[in-house]
Amino acid sequence: MKSVSLATYLAVKEVIRNRGRFLLVALVIALITLLVLFIAALGEGLATGNRQYVANLDAQLIVFLEKSDYVITASRLETKTVKSIRRVEGVDDAGAIYTSNTEIVSLAEPLKVSMLGVEPGRPGMPTILEGREFRTGEARETVIDRNVALRSGIQVGDLIEIRSTQGTEDEFFELEVVGLVDGQSYFFQPTIFVPPATWEKIRPQSESELTSDTPFPSIIAVRLVEPSQTDVMSALLMEKVSNIEVTDIETTINNIPGYSAQQGTVQTQGIFTLLIGILVIGGFFQIQILQKVPQIGVLKAIGASNGVVGLSAVMQIILVTALGVGIGGGLTYLFSLGFPPTIPLTFNGERSLIAVILLLLIGPFGGMVSIIYAVRIEPLKALRLG
Repeated sequence: MKSVSLATYLAVKEVIRNRGRFLLVALVIALITLLVLFIAALGEGLATGNRQYVANLDAQLIVFLEKSDYVITASRLETKTVKSIRRVEGVDDAGAIYTSNTEIVSLAEPLKVSMLGVEPGRPGMPTILEGREFRTGEARETVIDRNVALRSGIQVGDLIEIRSTQGTEDEFFELEVVGLVDGQSYFFQPTIFVPPATWEKIRPQSESELTSDTPFPSIIAVRLVEPSQTDVMSALLMEKVSNIEVTDIETTINNIPGYSAQQGTVQTQGIFTLLIGILVIGGFFQIQILQKVPQIGVLKAIGASNGVVGLSAVMQIILVTALGVGIGGGLTYLFSLGFPPTIPLTFNGERSLIAVILLLLIGPFGGMVSIIYAVRIEPLKALRLG
């Protein structure tokens, strides 16, 4: 206990005595913390913007066209497929999902959005937070994601106009906003939802598609009676329904174009930033130890043990690292308050906590060489008497 008290006193005393030097290092650690937390938030924000709608589906399985490799944009199912799936024993319900893009032009600046056709009350239709679900048929009504409202100021009850390329001509369609949902970004874009028949009428189409009034779903979301029986039900669905392949939500997310590569890139950036932090902290404390070799020699000459010297160095590193991480965390919070909703930053509590723990650990890890060096200093050699 006495050794711990002495080590703590030595560590704190030196930090206070050389506060300018240690504060500078703490600020460098704060900048590294700021960078690591923003990289973590950027990774989570990009992932959320890409997968959010799929991840929040009220379903356990996703049905694709056979040989589409679980890629949503490559899948185009027959209209009768959804009815066939609903008849399979073990299926609670199934909802067809139709995907496309459009642009809201009744704003000061046009806003590009994902336009999804879904069936009210079926899997694929998000929970309404405000207003109501749209009517079926060709109702010119829409439910919008909260992200659309934040970016544009559109509210329930407003009319919006969208632009859609029909063949070689641009056409404009008016929709009434009847409901608001939350957390439904799809392919990095805010989302609006419309009935399937309306989707077929107003979606961008080529010349050859203009003669058809039949909407073909991209995928089908399947809710099971027993949610845990995903493997069994996948095999049963592919056996009972022809020309399909079935997978779970996680596999669907991992096969979103660019998702895995994007997350791998962001995680690599975070790892390299942590490595830079280790080198910076290790380099500083190594220089610090080299500059006070005579003082350490004196301490050992008057009876201080290797344990006290080593513990003092460890406490000093932890104190400076914690100070830097605390400053960096505070700066991150302040900066996050000023970012607009268009920047894909999502501060996930679990991911941020892991980043902070790693940042606190890199201090002692980076200073390991200097700690070992301090312990091995011989008093006589340090005082040039040996």
